[in-house]
Amino acid sequence: MKRILIIEDDRRIALNVSRSLQDEGYQTEIAYDGYNGRALALGGAFDLLILDINLPGVNGYEICRNVRTEKPRLPIIMLTALGEVEDKVEGLERGADDYLVKPFDLRELSARVATCFRRADLMANPHQEEVVQLADLTVNFSSKIVSRQNRTIDLTAKEFSLLEYLIRHQGRVVSKTDLTENVWGINYDPGTNVVEVYINYLRKKIDKDFETKLIHTRPGLGYILKEE
Repeated sequence: MKRILIIEDDRRIALNVSRSLQDEGYQTEIAYDGYNGRALALGGAFDLLILDINLPGVNGYEICRNVRTEKPRLPIIMLTALGEVEDKVEGLERGADDYLVKPFDLRELSARVATCFRRADLMANPHQEEVVQLADLTVNFSSKIVSRQNRTIDLTAKEFSLLEYLIRHQGRVVSKTDLTENVWGINYDPGTNVVEVYINYLRKKIDKDFETKLIHTRPGLGYILKEE
């Protein structure tokens, strides 16, 4: 089980983040000030650090610098109310892997944590292929090959990106807003049906010729990839 250290002096935020990550299957520990947080980060066995900047005792920038010196491979995500470009640049220059501005959605934090772990795993095992499976559907992210019941399925680049987002969030309902922002990189426009069109394309290739359907619509909510 991955262990995550949260260094955050706002107890409400720290506890909410901790509970959310525990629900995702991670083990968490919290430090509410910079001194204890730095000691835990440097002396403990953690797989990822979530770090606030404005901390009592030692600020997050200094902790980030210390940790990066001693543990260059430990992923660090900074959480802060400082949203100016200069603040983000300083955090990244001190060694942070990612930067999230408060207030933030816990789902976005969860996605960024997962991305950090994937990146760390790939760096540790550069020749290891990343493969995700759901029922008889297999998606190889390294080779971009998709298959079902050992039959290769040809997808366009955008169809593959859509399937990647769905399978990385398998078992969860994702909204049209989630898909347009994360797959197309644009703000959701209620007047467009681009999501429906590409979901239909994907269904024809992933589900049409197979008895078990994996792509499901949740009216008024979005879509979910799961075996039912």
